[in-house]
Amino acid sequence: MRDAVAWVLLAAGAGLQLLAVAGVVLLPDTLDRLHYLSPMSLAAALIAAGIVVRESFSQIGIYALLLAGFLLFTGPTIAHVTARAVVLARRRPD
Repeated sequence: MRDAVAWVLLAAGAGLQLLAVAGVVLLPDTLDRLHYLSPMSLAAALIAAGIVVRESFSQIGIYALLLAGFLLFTGPTIAHVTARAVVLARRRPD
């Protein structure tokens, strides 16, 4: 039963990650692409949850949770800094 739940979480995370990557590749504008950072963070959380369900709170499970937490907290900051840089670059006359 644990393996089935782990595989479902891993598949959901991988599927969401693939959809987010497809959105980043297909959208033409940088600011539109930044909207796909949120699903990528959620996908990382789903994958980490799948690893924790499968491996429990072993060393790899704790590392997966730490990595997912790092991505959840740094994703909005990266999106904000990138969007601000794009807006400032577009505003500046060349």
